[in-house]
Amino acid sequence: MDGHDADGSKQSTGDMTVFVQNLLQQMQTRFQAMSESIISKIDEMGNRVDELEQSINDLRAEMGQDAPSPSAGMKTRDEPKSGSGTDSA
Repeated sequence: MDGHDADGSKQSTGDMTVFVQNLLQQMQTRFQAMSESIISKIDEMGNRVDELEQSINDLRAEMGQDAPSPSAGMKTRDEPKSGSGTDSA
């Protein structure tokens, strides 16, 4: 009878190992999917922020305020303003 209990114990341990491995694989798959989803949403938000900054800069340019926002350092406009930049002494 001791041999039968040992076999049952080995099978139970093997089943538990398989169960835990499957559970870990499922968790890893879900974690990967969630990570990809989060990264995708962050990228989308970054694109929206870039579009918003561009819209703000466009509006400022239309209003005659040629100074770009500090975060838009690469998106400066070189439109001449009347009466600015002239040194008449």
